[in-house]
Formats: sequence, C-alpha cells, structure tokens
Amino acid sequence: MTTTMPGAITLDDYETQARSWLDAELPARAAQEHEPNYAIFHNRTHDEERALIDAARAWQARRVDAGFGAITWGPDWGGPGLTAGHERVYVNLERGYQTPERHENVLVTVELVAPTLHALGTEEQRQRFVRPFLRADELCCQLFSEPGAGSDLAGLSTKAVRTGDTWRIDGQKVWSSGAQFSEWGLLIARSDRSVPKHKGMTAFMVPMDTPGVEVRPIRQMSGGSTFNEVFLSDVELPDSLRVGAEGDGWKVALTTLGFERNSSAGIVSAGGNSVDLARLVDRLGLSDDPLVRQRLGDAAIYERAAALMVARYAERERAGAVPGVEGSIGKLVWTQNLKRVGDAAASFLGDRIIADTGESDTFAWSEHLLGAPGYRIAGGSDEIQRNIIGERGLGLPREPR
Repeated sequence: MTTTMPGAITLDDYETQARSWLDAELPARAAQEHEPNYAIFHNRTHDEERALIDAARAWQARRVDAGFGAITWGPDWGGPGLTAGHERVYVNLERGYQTPERHENVLVTVELVAPTLHALGTEEQRQRFVRPFLRADELCCQLFSEPGAGSDLAGLSTKAVRTGDTWRIDGQKVWSSGAQFSEWGLLIARSDRSVPKHKGMTAFMVPMDTPGVEVRPIRQMSGGSTFNEVFLSDVELPDSLRVGAEGDGWKVALTTLGFERNSSAGIVSAGGNSVDLARLVDRLGLSDDPLVRQRLGDAAIYERAAALMVARYAERERAGAVPGVEGSIGKLVWTQNLKRVGDAAASFLGDRIIADTGESDTFAWSEHLLGAPGYRIAGGSDEIQRNIIGERGLGLPREPR
C-alpha cells in the first residue's frame, strides 16, 4: 500500500511533533476522567448519530491534513508515508486526549473501502475515491450480506445484468452499517449464474442517492439503529463504477473482509476493556481477591497479545500483502476478548448489572453484554472464520456442503 519515505523522522522526534500538535488541537484527558460507556453498538437517535458522525468526519479530515490521519499512506494519497511504528506512536498518544468519539461508518470508509479501492480499483477510481475516503469527506458502507446470504456470501442473489456499458441491479441487502449516512455503497452482486457461485460475482460502487436505492434502518435490542436493510430496484450503474474485473467480485469481497477483520481485531477499546475492568474492580473493593485478580490479568494479557498480533498483520498489509487468514484469526481473538471482558464484568457486578439503580459504572455494562454477541456474526461468523483458517490457512479438507 505504501512505501516509507527516505529519511523518515525518528520515532522520538515524531512523538514530540505529534504531542505538540495534539496539545494545540485538543484538551488532555484527565487521568481520573472516565465516562462509563461500554456500548459496542450505538444507542442513539438519528440526529444524535448524525452529529457524532459529523464530528468524527471533521476530526479525521483535520488529522489527515496535519499528517496524522493517513500515516502509512504516501504523499500521493495525502499521507507522509511513515511506518506502522510511527502510527502506533500516534495512536497511543491520541488516547490521552479528548477526541471525538469514533464511529463505525468512518472506520469502514477509511480502513476497509479506501485500501480495497487502492488495491483493486482502476486508476480513475483510485484518484476519485481514495483521498476523499481517507479524509472521510464522503462515507461508504458495505452492501454485502443478504437475508439468505450472510456468512455464506457466495450464496447472494442480488442480480447485476449488463447491457452495453450500463448495469441494472435488483436485490436486497441487510445488516449494512451506516447505510443511512453514506454517500456510497460497495456492492457485491451476482452477474453470471452459469458459472460456480464464487466466480459469478461482480463488485460495484453505488451512489446511495441513485433512483431505486431505498434504506430502512433496523431497530436493535441494544436500542439504536446501527444496521439497515437496503433495497435495490432497477438501479442503473455505469460500467465505470465496476470494481475489479467482471466476475471478480469474490476477490473484492475477500479483500474488503480481510481489512474488516483486521480492523475489528484492532479496536481493543470498543465496548470496554481491561483498563475499564481494573477501574471497576478498584471501585468495588475487589482488588485483593485472587480470583478477581486472575480474571483481570487474563483480560489484560489477551488484549495485549491481540494488539501485538494485529500490529504484525498490519505491517504485512502495508508492505503490499493482500489480507489472508490472519484477518480471520484476529477477528476470532477480538470477539473472544469481548466475551472475556463482559463475562468478567458480569461476575464482578452480580445482580447490579441487571437493573439501572442510578449507581455509577454498573448497569452501563449491560450494553456490552447485549452488543458483544453481535460481533460473533458481524464480518463473518466465528464458524466461518474457523473454516477459512482451516481450509485456506492449514489446507484441511473443505467442510461438506
């Protein structure tokens, strides 16, 4: 994806430079500051979520313009072309400041779609989309899963029929995060039913305001409407919006999902983490309990191991490697960490996690417990990830169909 610029700044000098910029841009996060928010999926009204996204977009653009939002990307794409080590320095520093809250729609655009188009798009598509997506000037959702094709993406039925240089799309997508706020959607559709299902798929960039595109938010048990149904009825697209070769949609999907699984595995703070657990243990007066300390230590160790693993995978991808089974491994590790943290919190709190009594930092953990199971399905179920690792990574026989 990138080439490190000759004479790159040392990590120490870079840390000084980044700290100076952050000091000028944001107030520091006080050591004692702790807003108990452990939700994995947002629980907000449409207007509240729109405001959150606008703030996240503005912050991403400021970071990119200052050289801190696309750190490993080269100058052609608005970045300084530095290493993953520089990126880790900045990310660790930024945690000490009061930044706008991250939003999945921005992360999907910046960390999944932009690198996918950089890797597989035409030169015209790269010039049109990559830099605006890295700055979050425009947002893009994924239009992959369908009511009858979730983890088994190759079973999708949305049709793409070509007539000359125009494609006509008909079908339905579901579980599309942020579709109601996106300017674009990365769509996978079936373009040829005469070949094996993995070979008859084609990818497209879809303007979400195209006639025939309808977005319907889905109300979740956690309270928000992060996900959507998207209906496509007689949607016309020019061939210039096709991503990759005709029939190459499976490759586009796997590339995007590889970036997604690595991205998911790297969000170690989503929904609460071992640091939040440590604060909870201290407040509950359980710090001397050896069993509590063991569970807390396990959570911290597994989180650290996951972060190091993701950093190693990121180095490979930034050197130009297309995501492989490493993304599936990372995604499994992350979902297991979410469960480990949630189970520990429930064990520490007992019945205080069941109802909101007004006591701080107790019932808030229920949002974690309600949301965490969703990530065992999102981005490909745990079972699918294990199949990918076994079949593509270890060369084991394919699962009977």
